[in-house]
Amino acid sequence: MKLNPAQLSKHLQGNLAPVYVLSGDEHLLCQEAADSIRGAARSQGFSEREVFDVDKSFDWGLLYQAAASLSLFADKRLIELRISSGKPGDKGASALLDYLARPPEDTVLLLSLPKLDGSTQKTKWAKALIDSPHSQFVQIWPVESGQLPQWIRQRLAQAGLAASPEAIELIAARVEGNLLAAAQEIEKLKLLAENGQIDATTVQAAVADSARFDVFGLIDAALNGEAAHSQRMLEGLRGEGVESPVILWALARELRLLASIAQQVNSGLPLDKAFSQARPPVWDKRRPLISKALQRHSASGWNRLLQDAQRIDAQIKGQAAGDPWNGLSRLALLMAGQRLSLPAE
Repeated sequence: MKLNPAQLSKHLQGNLAPVYVLSGDEHLLCQEAADSIRGAARSQGFSEREVFDVDKSFDWGLLYQAAASLSLFADKRLIELRISSGKPGDKGASALLDYLARPPEDTVLLLSLPKLDGSTQKTKWAKALIDSPHSQFVQIWPVESGQLPQWIRQRLAQAGLAASPEAIELIAARVEGNLLAAAQEIEKLKLLAENGQIDATTVQAAVADSARFDVFGLIDAALNGEAAHSQRMLEGLRGEGVESPVILWALARELRLLASIAQQVNSGLPLDKAFSQARPPVWDKRRPLISKALQRHSASGWNRLLQDAQRIDAQIKGQAAGDPWNGLSRLALLMAGQRLSLPAE
């Protein structure tokens, strides 16, 4: 059965379902939904937890064993199954169908999936997860750009903060859709707010007080052709514990913008109009930086870098060989105009 994300908190106050399915690509929202299910399970006595990360070599017999075995330490257990590819394969599909047909007592299964495409949703196992009376299927949708200010306002309220419209617009412009970055900014603002009030000056101070190695500073260094500086910033971000998906998101967002503008200019559209029609539009103060970067690659060249970004995403998810940090380093160098012949490792 489908459960709206907004209804999840209230639902978890009652008896838990045997199976919960979280599906979506918005990392922060999926993580928080999973945390709320874990917290509800703990509060209701599901004190034992087993976690399985599914890849092509996964032994689905482990799910059968976990469901059938008796616990020596707890009467109730939470089993987490993470399928990052979104495709369990034939054996996995069969195992999930068997589990749904006879979910064990005193056990909650939390299944994490990426957003399922149309063809996957039509498979027998996916339909069972969505329609089974034993499961609650929660589809996590991304926050659209038009919804972001309201999301930020609600998030601030949850943190005990109130913000002026100008402050909210500044936060939205800084994070540009990256909810993880927005959450981090709000945590920072909690330390700077006076009496729980946030205005534009407070936001600007938070931006000025950002860590020395900033994700957006990395982007600007690459766009400006500062190859060595971009590498120092990348290493600094890594040392500060910034996760690779956050950096990849920022690089890929800029690459999509550059590829789109380059394609429009190739089609005869004046550059100023391409800037204005971009989504989001390119601010005047950033146009010289974007213009400089556009001179380094053709539209097809920027698209090839987007393909590199997709390969790094697969590396992060464990779906491709190679070190994603090496890939990010190479991607930043190519954006900065360095000529590299070797593929990312």
